[in-house]
Amino acid sequence: MSELLKIRLPDGSVREVPRGSTPADIAAAIGPGLAKAAIAGRVNGEVRDIMRPFEGDATLALITSRDEADALELARHDFAHILAEAVQNVFPGTQITFGPSTDDGFYYDFAPAGDQFTEEDLPAIEAEMRAIIGRDEKLVREVWDRDALIAKWQAEGESFKAEWAATLPTGEELTVYRSGKWMDMCRGPHLASTGKLDPQAFKLTRVSGAYWRGDQNNAMLSRIYGTGWLNKKQLDAHLVRLEEAAKRDHRRIAQEMDLFHLQSEAQGSVFWHPKGYILWRQLEAYMRRRLDAAGYNEVKTPQLMDARQWEASGHWGKYRENMFVVPDEIPNIEDEGPVLTGTSDLMALKPMNCPAHVLIFRQGIKSYRDLPMRLAEFGCCHRNEPHGALHGIMRVRQFTQDDAHIFCREDQIVEEVRLFCDLLDVVYKDLGFAHYAIKLALRPDKRFGSDEMWDRAENNLRDAVRQAGRMGVEYGWEELPGEGAFYSPKLEFHLTDAIGRTWQCGTIQLDYVLPERLDASYVGEDGAKHRPVMLHRAILGTFERFIGILIEHHAGRFPLWLAPVQAVVATIVSETDSYARDVVAALTAAGLRTDIDLRNEKINYKVREHSLAKVPHLLVVGKREADQRTVAIRTLGSDGQRIMSLEEAVAMLASAARAPDML
Repeated sequence: MSELLKIRLPDGSVREVPRGSTPADIAAAIGPGLAKAAIAGRVNGEVRDIMRPFEGDATLALITSRDEADALELARHDFAHILAEAVQNVFPGTQITFGPSTDDGFYYDFAPAGDQFTEEDLPAIEAEMRAIIGRDEKLVREVWDRDALIAKWQAEGESFKAEWAATLPTGEELTVYRSGKWMDMCRGPHLASTGKLDPQAFKLTRVSGAYWRGDQNNAMLSRIYGTGWLNKKQLDAHLVRLEEAAKRDHRRIAQEMDLFHLQSEAQGSVFWHPKGYILWRQLEAYMRRRLDAAGYNEVKTPQLMDARQWEASGHWGKYRENMFVVPDEIPNIEDEGPVLTGTSDLMALKPMNCPAHVLIFRQGIKSYRDLPMRLAEFGCCHRNEPHGALHGIMRVRQFTQDDAHIFCREDQIVEEVRLFCDLLDVVYKDLGFAHYAIKLALRPDKRFGSDEMWDRAENNLRDAVRQAGRMGVEYGWEELPGEGAFYSPKLEFHLTDAIGRTWQCGTIQLDYVLPERLDASYVGEDGAKHRPVMLHRAILGTFERFIGILIEHHAGRFPLWLAPVQAVVATIVSETDSYARDVVAALTAAGLRTDIDLRNEKINYKVREHSLAKVPHLLVVGKREADQRTVAIRTLGSDGQRIMSLEEAVAMLASAARAPDML
């Protein structure tokens, strides 16, 4: 065995180092500046501790805080580790479970010895975390024997950790990280010591309940969330974004605008109020016009389908845990005996529309001349999401997709995907989203189909985006290994909202598998049967979630064409009630959604109330306006008012209220 290891650096140079050397040794050999700045190493493509010895010849890229994505992941992992240590220091007897990093921070789940934790406990925990960081304790990686580690956890009363260790695959290396006398089971990597973190760059944010291993039949734990960054400046900027996000919370704005509500009698389903459903209908009508113009044919398919159909499609084996399953029998109506026999055939509420669209395609013989066939459906679907995962209308159990499936020939794929990219671009810009990123999700480890099929599908999607002219830096093009669906690669479209958050909404998936599984075919020019290619595509994703995003993006101040109430006519004195009704009649006749406010309240009160309700235009009428047949228009977000004749006001608002595709 050679005593020297060869370490290849990104510039192509090779350094020979003694066995037992670490990335930190390489950094020190290059120079003191890098030795100070390096926080980890990417060894053979894997991020590892800066102090972990090389195991053989390797490639190495040193990571510094300038490599922000990697640096943030490391810091947040460390913050979670330090949170767990701090909680056990402040609350002895607490059991630890596990806690990962998140997109903006970290969390950790605990089993307290006494009552569940509350937000009043957070300041003391934060103080202890800063003390641990201040002690600059080394984070040391250790490999343990499975039985010895399980015995240690059991002896220390850490039953959750012992259970977790016992369920890991046999032969998997079990590692812990130690800081001083405290340790946690963890794969790593970590920074070299706790002092590498900025003690002012984190904040604990909230406490919630969580079930052990996500199963509601298991013990209830306390989950403590935090946000963690590389420095205080980043933290402060994030807290400002959180404050702005709280102001834009779609649930709060929906209450102010009387759009919808949710309640326990229908977990994960939305009760749309009249104003909220006006918003829905405007969005749906707009999408329907765009689809009609793009050559789609709208269909409607059943909610319930036999389980055998879902078995044939592959969803029963891959997706059954998220499906609502229904027995195909008449319930017993007698007082005695079970309601259901438990022996009937099974059906399922559809979690997606694609198998039903294949069944429509299969009706009658299809020719190559019939393709492409574009079937669209605003399809109501159900998915059995855990109660704890539900969030307003952003994540629900009943939802409506702006779904469509394009059945096409192999030679039509690139053009159909390109046309979809153009359609999506128009829709997003019409709805106020100027920026979005395109990502290509590539084949996962567990998948249907051959490698040759996946090569062809992935290359077709690349070619389509290239032909659409949307592969540049401005579109954030990125490829995501392993992120595709089990049956196809897909393009994902990630919107950026008004406060910089991203939302994955649109998608198009290129599927060779489902037409094969469900025996879809067409007669080719050669007279033989061929399989169509199936493109699964959506622009909004789901109406519920997209409306939630719209609410937060616009902070409830929708473009006039989408606003549930476009104008309110408000009187100053009761003598003008009759004229106010004339104004409402004129606006309504011009197609504007208008309310009237004749209440015996001061005008400043009315202005404030309708501003909170995000009404775009308030038309105020007093004696002078009634005499001169004018209106005083106050526009949301603008100072002052404009005096206009009634005819001018109606014409101006009617023009401004036209949908973008109607201009």
